[in-house]
Amino acid sequence: MTAHTAQTTGVERAGAADGLPWIEDAGKVAPQDARALSKLFFDRLQTLEEGTPEHQYARNTLIEMNLSLVRFAASRFRNRGSGDMEDIVQVGTIGLIKAIDRFDLSREVEFTSFAVPYIVGEIKRFFRDTTWSVHVPRRLQELRVDLAKAKETLAAGLDRDPTVQELAEHLGLDEAEVTEGIVAANGYTAGSLDMPADAADAAGHPANGRTFADVLGEPDPAMETVENLHALAPLLGELDARERRIIDMRFGQEMTQAQIGDELGISQMHVSRLLSRILRKLRSGMLTQD
Repeated sequence: MTAHTAQTTGVERAGAADGLPWIEDAGKVAPQDARALSKLFFDRLQTLEEGTPEHQYARNTLIEMNLSLVRFAASRFRNRGSGDMEDIVQVGTIGLIKAIDRFDLSREVEFTSFAVPYIVGEIKRFFRDTTWSVHVPRRLQELRVDLAKAKETLAAGLDRDPTVQELAEHLGLDEAEVTEGIVAANGYTAGSLDMPADAADAAGHPANGRTFADVLGEPDPAMETVENLHALAPLLGELDARERRIIDMRFGQEMTQAQIGDELGISQMHVSRLLSRILRKLRSGMLTQD
């Protein structure tokens, strides 16, 4: 590991934060060293203002130092049969970044334990979104392939689509199993909501040109707000009096950070840090509830 203290001559080298070691290649930091350095960088990151070169250096270094977690998690999905390893690592890195942005040292949890579920969750979501539209058992996924081959073979000889009975006889299966496989195959791809509805309704009247999307109800935009408020209420109750007062002044009374600082007798930067810490705590609590 190549590292030395950033020179504090008024301009930190490449944005390295004052008080943090300068690391030439964070990706080469050994895992045991990364664990100790991560605590140092997280502690400093919480006091830095977002958007500054110092904050960017600390955040980027944390990402590079912990990429070994992504590679470790990605190796578990090496033989899933969809997506190459480079894609999986890129997706896992998104989970790592989310974990870094949401991690709070006050939780007294090792960052590795906190980050791995985020990384694995992103990778699983990637596989879910790039394979079957609806999860079905593996035996039915394999049956879909057999049914497709059987349909093609029988259709060529019959000059029409084969019936369920003919498919069952060809494959040596029960008709009920073939029917189950046909239904499950519909989960391989999702139909578009812009497709026209059935050509005729139950009474035999011709279709009126409406799509599936036209007959779907719309979500109430206020419902999510109500759910979020119900989830947030107990979390606000866990804040101390000062934290609740700051939240009320900022979001209830819509006071600026400068005005809050004047009210509390502290600097605007201190208010910004307090707000960031409080919001991270609330956000983490909301994610835990989910």
